[in-house]
Amino acid sequence: MTKFITVLIVFSFLFATQFSNANELEYSSESIHTEGGEGSVKIGDCPAACDVRCSATSHKSACLMYCNQCCKKCLCVPSGTYGNKQECPCYNNWKTQEGGPKCP
Repeated sequence: MTKFITVLIVFSFLFATQFSNANELEYSSESIHTEGGEGSVKIGDCPAACDVRCSATSHKSACLMYCNQCCKKCLCVPSGTYGNKQECPCYNNWKTQEGGPKCP
């Protein structure tokens, strides 16, 4: 139940943040990624985005550690709890020394 409430709070926060910046995005002249590309997440938003990304795993602590590392480098976290890595090429292409995916 606690996990459900935490996820609900994170989604509420992300939803509120999306609409609180709507006017700013509409009138901004610089290129802003609104669909999950690199640069779509600010470093301060990485923990909340990674909480959502890692919410369904049984290895939460490792998932959060690597997700936050990847988010800080790529400024992007794919949507959902699994897959969708095509949304973030940097996140998708960062590999371990063995050639496996570094980012969850």
